Amino acid sequence: MQRMKQLPDFRSAAFLREHLLQTMAFYDGPDGHRAVDPSGGLYHFLLDDGRVSDRHTRHLVSSTRYVFTYANAARHFPDHPHASRWRATARHALAFVQDVHRDPPSGGYTWLLHWESGRKQVMDTTQHCYGLAFVLLAQAHAVMAGLDEARSGLRDTLALMEQRFWEPAAGLYADEAAPDWQLRPYRGQNANMHACEAMLAAYEATGDAACLARATTLAESVTQRLASQAHGLVWEHYRADWTPDWNYNRQDRSNIFRPWGFQTGHLTEWAKLLLTLERLTPGLPPDTDEETWMLRRARELFAAAVQHGWDRAHGGLVYGFAPERDPATDTHHKVCDGDKYHWVQAESLAAAAALAERTHEGAYWDWYDRLWAYAWEHFVDHTHGAWFRILTPDNRKLTDQKSPAGKVDYHNMGACYEVLAALERLYGSVEAA
Repeated sequence: MQRMKQLPDFRSAAFLREHLLQTMAFYDGPDGHRAVDPSGGLYHFLLDDGRVSDRHTRHLVSSTRYVFTYANAARHFPDHPHASRWRATARHALAFVQDVHRDPPSGGYTWLLHWESGRKQVMDTTQHCYGLAFVLLAQAHAVMAGLDEARSGLRDTLALMEQRFWEPAAGLYADEAAPDWQLRPYRGQNANMHACEAMLAAYEATGDAACLARATTLAESVTQRLASQAHGLVWEHYRADWTPDWNYNRQDRSNIFRPWGFQTGHLTEWAKLLLTLERLTPGLPPDTDEETWMLRRARELFAAAVQHGWDRAHGGLVYGFAPERDPATDTHHKVCDGDKYHWVQAESLAAAAALAERTHEGAYWDWYDRLWAYAWEHFVDHTHGAWFRILTPDNRKLTDQKSPAGKVDYHNMGACYEVLAALERLYGSVEAA
C-alpha cells in the first residue's frame, strides 16, 4: 500500500479545497466528461484507474449521489473554470433521476435498472425508503446549487415518503415496499438515518420548519428510544414492531446496505447529524454551555465508535462489531468485520471535526488528524484520484472497483465540505485551526 513521507495540514481549508478538486478531477477525467453518459445519467462502475467496467447498470443511490457531488462542486467553487460544466452535469444527473428512475404509474423511483441506447429496463421493482431519502437529498442540494427545477420534485418526494412509509406511532419510516406499495416486514435504522440527513438538507434548502421537526423526531427515535434497546448504541435491524432483530443478516456481515453488527461508521454518522440538528435548531446556539441531549448522544456514539472500532494494530476504524463483548477484554465489543471501508473513515473524521467545533476540545481534533492521516496513507489514491473503497484489516486493497453501484465519493467529499463549513464558522477566513 502507498506510503506518504510528509502529511499535509488536514485542518487547512486550502488542503480540503484542493482535495475536493482532485476528487472531482477523477470523475471528470482528461476530457471533463469521464463519468457522463451523453444518453442519460452518469456511469456507475469506475475502476481505480477511471475505466468504466459497466456502462449500463444504474442504481438509484449512485444516480442521486452524483447529483450531490456535482451540485456541491458547482456551488462551492463558483469561480472555478469548470463550475458551469459541473452545474450542467448536476442538471444532467438530476434529469436522469427525475425522468428515468422515476416511475410515473407508481409515483416511486426504480431502485435498479439497465440503461442502453436511451431505453431503460427495470431490474428491481422494490420501493425503498432509503432510495427516496437519497432522492430528497439530491433534490435539496440541487436547490441549494441553484437548480430551481428540483423544487417541485422535492415537495413531491416529501409527500411520497409521508404517504407510503411514515409510521407515526413509531416516529420512524418503514423500510421497503412491494411495487404496489404493500409494506414488507423489515424495518431498519439506515433508511431513517439518511432520511434525517435529507430532512436537514431540505430544511436548509427551503426553510420548511416541518423538515427540521421531522429530522428531530427521527433523531430522537433512533438515537434515544431504539438505542435504549441496544446497549445505548444504534442497532441496524428491526422487526415490523420495531423490536431489534439480532439475527438479521448475521451470516452476511458485509451486505452493502444491511450488514450485521453495530456499524462503526453509522455511530459516527449519527454523531455528525445530531450536531447538525443542534446547530440548525432555533434557540440552541452552537456555543451554548448547555449540554443538550443531541450533544450528549453525539459524544457517546463517537466514543463508542472509536473505543470498539479503532484497530490498534493496523489503524483505521473497522466496519462492524458484535453485540457480544470480546472474551479477551471486559471493555470492548468483539469485532465482527475487521475490513476497512472508505466511508467509515470519512464520516468519522467529519464527526470528529463537528465535535471539535462544538466543544472546543482538542481531543476531537486529535481524532480528526489521526483519521485523516490513516485515510491519507491508505485510502486516498494519490495516483488516479478519489479514494479506494475497501481494504483488508491490514490495509491491503480488496477490489479495483472505486465506485460500484451505490458507491460514489459522496461520503468523503461531503465530509470535506462539512469540515470546511466548520472551519469557516470557527475562524472565518482563517485557513487553519
